Amino acid sequence: MNNYLLKIENLSVNVEEQSILQEINLNIGKGETHVIMGPNGAGKSTLGYTIMGNPRYIVTGGKIVFDGKDIVSEDVSQRAKEGIFLSFQNPIEIPGISLSNFIRSALEQRSGKRIRLWEFKKELKRAMEVLDIDESYADRDLNVGFSGGEKKKAEILQLLMLKPSLAILDETDSGLDVDAVRTVSKGVMEYQKDKDGALLIITHNTKILESLHVDYTHVLVDGKIVTTGGAELANEIILSGFDRFVKGE
Repeated sequence: MNNYLLKIENLSVNVEEQSILQEINLNIGKGETHVIMGPNGAGKSTLGYTIMGNPRYIVTGGKIVFDGKDIVSEDVSQRAKEGIFLSFQNPIEIPGISLSNFIRSALEQRSGKRIRLWEFKKELKRAMEVLDIDESYADRDLNVGFSGGEKKKAEILQLLMLKPSLAILDETDSGLDVDAVRTVSKGVMEYQKDKDGALLIITHNTKILESLHVDYTHVLVDGKIVTTGGAELANEIILSGFDRFVKGE
């Protein structure tokens, strides 16, 4: 397959003049699900933030080609409008704007068109039902007073509503109990039904992966992808850990 949605070529990244990623190569096709695993401090979140365009992460070499165009010089808003989505490990609280208004505004910014309220509410209700979110949360300030699990569900709700071409999920399952992980996984599975939508899941463990189809697993150690395999590689890591990859075996 040559027509990749995302093609990362020899990407090197610094944070505050410290080298974090070195010559990363990664190709993601439409409809594919890729998993990035690795020990703490390996650079997993740095990769996600760099793809999204966080200005704190300085690209010192290489390319990020999204949908046929090098986006290294584009800012976060441009990348979001073009269809890249990043969920946060720790979603922030934003007083003064409701969850529903935030999502509707984001949809209008991306499409450049006004969205009919009744159509939006119908779609929002359907997505909230998938995630078992009470409808009253639509009118609450974004993440304000939400539990950790509720914040993660709100992130996946945004994913389902925005329908990005590429979704990067950064430790979405961290801190969640079994029931919350199951619900979040259900939402991610709903996103996977769109055969054009690609996923990059950054995680320490496989709880969220158990019910998902995974095409490729990549192991990141000290800023480099040291091995790539299928879904079975993620299961091997859960059983044996990262020791053999850290030691370069």
